[in-house]
Amino acid sequence: MGPLWGIDLGGTKIEGVILEDRDAPNVLKRMRIPTEAHKGYDHIIDQISRVLEVLTSETGVKPSRLGIGTPGTLEPSSQLMKNCNTTVLNGKPFLRDLEIALGLPVLLANDANCFAVAETHMGVVKAKAPDAQVVFGVIMGTGVGGGLVINGQVLNGRQGIAGEWGHNFLDKSGGECYCGKRGCVETLISGPGLERYYYQTMGVKRRLPEIMERYREGADEVAEKTVHRLIEFFGKAMANVINIIDPDVIVLGGGLGNIDLLYTDGVWEVEKHVFNDRLETAFLKPMLGDSAGVFGAALL
Repeated sequence: MGPLWGIDLGGTKIEGVILEDRDAPNVLKRMRIPTEAHKGYDHIIDQISRVLEVLTSETGVKPSRLGIGTPGTLEPSSQLMKNCNTTVLNGKPFLRDLEIALGLPVLLANDANCFAVAETHMGVVKAKAPDAQVVFGVIMGTGVGGGLVINGQVLNGRQGIAGEWGHNFLDKSGGECYCGKRGCVETLISGPGLERYYYQTMGVKRRLPEIMERYREGADEVAEKTVHRLIEFFGKAMANVINIIDPDVIVLGGGLGNIDLLYTDGVWEVEKHVFNDRLETAFLKPMLGDSAGVFGAALL
């Protein structure tokens, strides 16, 4: 198949990579430059072009097609971008404009899908569950998202929203979500959602790592309530996903994916709510760190 080219388009950086081959995904070259989104939509496209030019000049390899991970979704029906936290992309025909500017066929997927496909083909799933057919990659951090990989391929869905479990309704106590709905999973078990609960209960603002530390010290009742809230609602929200797609593996990415309790108490809580007498789904920690996005883009 030859070299695979990927771009991870983030809010602050654009990262490019060339992988040697799908069967031997060694990194031939990798680079980052600032996104500079404040300079506008056309500038982002120019920056992507610049990454490709530099990678080509430094390796002598030319791309025949390109995978790009985006901070949002291309809506299949309209072919316009939506749900992008890099807001200048929203409502734009980004795929069409990229293909015109680059003169290449381009495949787009959101960052959670890129995370899921990278951990499937190059990361923890390949290492620990190579026979897995259905993989759900979870992002739990500032927001809550997910990507679905079936038989090695990303499933985007009819509306481009496959895997978006962070905007399922969970409990009205989560309050208003930026999406305009109330009580989304994201309002309850994202980092900001948990910090907001702690502040509303305690009257003191603390970041989640400090809340977790106070929980471990056992001297903060509200920190304990906050962690119990995370575990309870993680169990309910994750069980809904399992009941619908029944994945072989769930990979927990994002900042909250580093919380060890999710792999013990959290999994036990999932088991209470799943529609089976036992839970066989494997919950795994990712292996690729911040490389997952750009590797996944190349693997598209």
